[in-house]
Amino acid sequence: MIVKRVYSPDVYRKIMTAAPEKKEDIYRYELMLPFQGKWDCYHIPLKASKKGAYDIIMANDRLGIFPPSKVDLTTKDWIEAISSESLWDACQKSIEDALERFLSKGIELKVQEYLFSVFLANPENAYTKMNEGYCGDGGIPGFVMGWLVPTESNLKKLPAALAHEANHNVRYQFIKWTKDVTLGEMLVGEGLAENYATAIHGEAFLGPWVSKTDPELLPLIKEIIYDGLNATGFENITAYLYGDEMARMQCFPEAGLPYCAGYAVGYHLIKYYLQKTGISIEEATILPHDEILREVEEFWKG
Repeated sequence: MIVKRVYSPDVYRKIMTAAPEKKEDIYRYELMLPFQGKWDCYHIPLKASKKGAYDIIMANDRLGIFPPSKVDLTTKDWIEAISSESLWDACQKSIEDALERFLSKGIELKVQEYLFSVFLANPENAYTKMNEGYCGDGGIPGFVMGWLVPTESNLKKLPAALAHEANHNVRYQFIKWTKDVTLGEMLVGEGLAENYATAIHGEAFLGPWVSKTDPELLPLIKEIIYDGLNATGFENITAYLYGDEMARMQCFPEAGLPYCAGYAVGYHLIKYYLQKTGISIEEATILPHDEILREVEEFWKG
């Protein structure tokens, strides 16, 4: 098993000093091209066929990744903040440890080479603000990435977020992803990933996508989410998983739920499942979501 890195600070420095008309292509072909296997799965072209059409820059801007056009001398301190070898080593170790734990349980991984990187986040993006300045993506096996506003707190939290993403990376080597993904699968998948991150790094590193939900609201949230477990398609599950605010921004239906309510329910559901069954988090990670949900019917009534 090999984990490699795309060391983004060197590319950001190049973008920082480049002429405005060259910034986007440096970003595309030096920072994003190594992840082309991931973008191809999402049908995101590195460069649009015509000006203003959908491409990697537009896609990443929506996710809250800092746009290359804004990388200039004012960004220098941020680039320095993500340059430390200790940060990159901590991130790589977190991913390697997360993967190795599956091997120690006798679970052979189908993917043997992994690529990760750390990007800057756009502090003005609504998703960035809701996620308290850091986020990640690991849904396509072989690729793990995180992006952050590099505050001292977020730099400390990033390795745990990447462990969360590494768990997704393993799950979707065994569970087939479809465009008709259900809310049930998303709840289970996110619950497994966040329980995995806290199993490795401790509950002090619980992400805001779980910790920001008021525990007193959980019974009501669970009731609403239970009614939507079989919903399919992101337009129908976004409000359940991410909350009404995110759904509203994408013009999707709302469900009467706060920020990332589905993440919080998924986290507590998996915690309940693990305690009830005694199954390890590694073994649970590769189980079908319906098998897990069948074991925890009483969770919804508590």
